[in-house]
Amino acid sequence: MRNDSKNEVTMDPSGFTVLADHVPSIVQEIRYHSSYNFIGDRIDGYEEPCAILTKEAARALKSAAGEMIVQGYRLKVFDAYRPVCAVKHFVLWGIEDQDVRMKPYFYPDLQKQELFAKGYIAARSSHSRGSTVDLTLLDMQTGKELDMGSPIDFFGEISHPDYRGPEITDEQYRNRMVLRRVMERNGFRPLDCEWWHFTLENEPYPDTYFEFPVSSEYLRR
Repeated sequence: MRNDSKNEVTMDPSGFTVLADHVPSIVQEIRYHSSYNFIGDRIDGYEEPCAILTKEAARALKSAAGEMIVQGYRLKVFDAYRPVCAVKHFVLWGIEDQDVRMKPYFYPDLQKQELFAKGYIAARSSHSRGSTVDLTLLDMQTGKELDMGSPIDFFGEISHPDYRGPEITDEQYRNRMVLRRVMERNGFRPLDCEWWHFTLENEPYPDTYFEFPVSSEYLRR
């Protein structure tokens, strides 16, 4: 289903797929299904710890994963499709909730309100269009994540892909560029403030946001 209505919200999952069905080599750690994220609680809409993407994005990511394997790496996904209700959870937490339990781990140098002003949290997320993915690389020899210089969802300048401050080593920067180059070659565009975030350039639903839950059972009904 392709929707051309501007900023329409729909629950139709017919254009989506469970990522593991297409790319079984990908490792998954769906952070928003757990409490280890910048809020500190499971996020609304994450009923299952599985990555879901549009079929087009899944095919492109399969190609990227194959290229990475040749280089000795596996992709590790932290988030993919994100329901609209999850984004609302973020926004309400940022505006109303006084809880800052996870501040030391994810935004130690920022106040919660700054996360919106600096673009780390938005009222609408490209993830809700279904063709955006947050990911990193695993070294196939060691089984460990490559050192990217900052963890996933760390809100700060150090997480900008092109950041070359003293906190980022040459090796960490090279690791970021390995990921970025392969993702770009396979049709994904990066985000200027998060080294882990990529959106399919020719995403099939550029103006449609989705509200169905993160659940393989929901897709297979």
